[in-house]
Amino acid sequence: MLKDRDIQATIPVKSLTAARKFYEQTLGLEPVASDGENVVTYRTGNSRLIVYRSEYAGTNEATAATWIVGDDIDDVVKKLRGKGVSFEHYDMPGTKREGDVHVMGEMRNAWFKDPDGNILSIVSGRMAESHARR
Repeated sequence: MLKDRDIQATIPVKSLTAARKFYEQTLGLEPVASDGENVVTYRTGNSRLIVYRSEYAGTNEATAATWIVGDDIDDVVKKLRGKGVSFEHYDMPGTKREGDVHVMGEMRNAWFKDPDGNILSIVSGRMAESHARR
């Protein structure tokens, strides 16, 4: 029923103004639609990211959205750090860290938070390729 349908990430935020500053100025996303007060939609690659106002913003303690950046992960981490992004560090079995990047075999992943505490990540393309073969 859904296997051939596109999916989009949906992230709740408390302040759409603060969120727009982060997603547009820090992450470099461009809005494709907005109602001006409650929701903004961004195009990111071939996907969509919806950011909307919610009283429940920042309550998820798991990753909300992941960008597949391939071998550019170190460069993306450096650019985001240069824009003031702080990266999260997690202790996970079988994982080592190279700076802000967690290394799990061939997969390389880095996590950071938006202004509301939503956990976002960037990952090397090898993860997507290995999962796509399953």
